[in-house]
Amino acid sequence: MATASRTHHTGALARGALLWLLLLSLGFAGCAIPTGSTSTPGGVAKPLPHYDHILIVVEENHGYADITSATDAPYLASLARQGAVFTDAHAVTHPSQPNYLVLFAGSTFGVADDSCPQQLGGPNLASELIAHGLSFTGYSESMPAAGFTDCDDGTADQLYARKHNPWVDFSDVPATSNQPFTSFPSDFSQLPTVAFVVPNQLHDMHSGSVAEADTWLRQNVGGYAQWALAHNSLLIVTWDEDDGSDANHIPTLFVGAHVQVGEYAETINHYDVLRTIEALEGVSFTNEAAHATTIADAWQG
Repeated sequence: MATASRTHHTGALARGALLWLLLLSLGFAGCAIPTGSTSTPGGVAKPLPHYDHILIVVEENHGYADITSATDAPYLASLARQGAVFTDAHAVTHPSQPNYLVLFAGSTFGVADDSCPQQLGGPNLASELIAHGLSFTGYSESMPAAGFTDCDDGTADQLYARKHNPWVDFSDVPATSNQPFTSFPSDFSQLPTVAFVVPNQLHDMHSGSVAEADTWLRQNVGGYAQWALAHNSLLIVTWDEDDGSDANHIPTLFVGAHVQVGEYAETINHYDVLRTIEALEGVSFTNEAAHATTIADAWQG
């Protein structure tokens, strides 16, 4: 695990804390946020729920302050009011690809760039879920077909990029687990135990605007977010990395059943998020996630 990802970024946290205090008094994106319960580092651990479905959406290249101060992200603001907001969450490194690998498999595998293709081995989230009789699918917007392994979609805009699709790098992940977003079920009960959704590069804030990504998220994931509350399911929205300006300080939100609404101030990163997903589903910790920390204070007691 990169040492820098574990450093407490004092200046960034102070700025974030002041920003959130202001937002709590004036409202996130123009709307008041119920404060709920607020944890501190080392907050009281709660019993972990066990979810029927966990959905992780990965956005791109924006820091914490970019999103919490955005006036053109009303849907993300609404999710913040409904869930657990981690005010000191961090990506592990730059650029994109190694962060996706950490979220999926608990290691950068020595990858330090976005080169393609990567062919990797070893335990990962999908293989651990499958070994425990559970299921995994990654849904990538604009990927041309199920099981697709090319580095991009072949279009001039390269809306789909394999660097944002880590599960295709592992030979033990079935091709059937690598799906285009057109296969995302309208009946959410048909989702696998754990799923990733990766919007294309216009809709994940990489090449498009915050407003475009916010609208896409509301239109395509909003139904699941509401359904999850009553169906023992969880939505996680996080960012791969920041834009290089804020010590990799990124937004991370948990929304769904059993989540205690509020702000949580402990320092976390992608290793901790992966470990928490694995702990919630009762599967083995993969690679460096075994040495990370389970997020244990954001649940209803």
